[in-house]
Amino acid sequence: MTEEINMNVGVQPLDTIMTEKDIKNHDLVNAAVPGFITHKQVQKARKGRRLTMHMQEKILEALNAFAKPESYAFKDLFNYRGKKSISS
Repeated sequence: MTEEINMNVGVQPLDTIMTEKDIKNHDLVNAAVPGFITHKQVQKARKGRRLTMHMQEKILEALNAFAKPESYAFKDLFNYRGKKSISS
């Protein structure tokens, strides 16, 4: 039997932080290592489309790079924990 996973978990606290501080998706993409994250991935993170744990960590790292010296923890950005991606 397969377990149905709801892929949408609702707007995340990340969205509130970015809106309040007038941080654009592009700002996070630019703050990250080139090719690290895309605009689409940031948008998915903000709107609550379920991401892997690895992608959530990339978003957290990019936000912390942009917001220096301010720093955020995982629990500040997401209200769920993504699953580990399956390696080949």
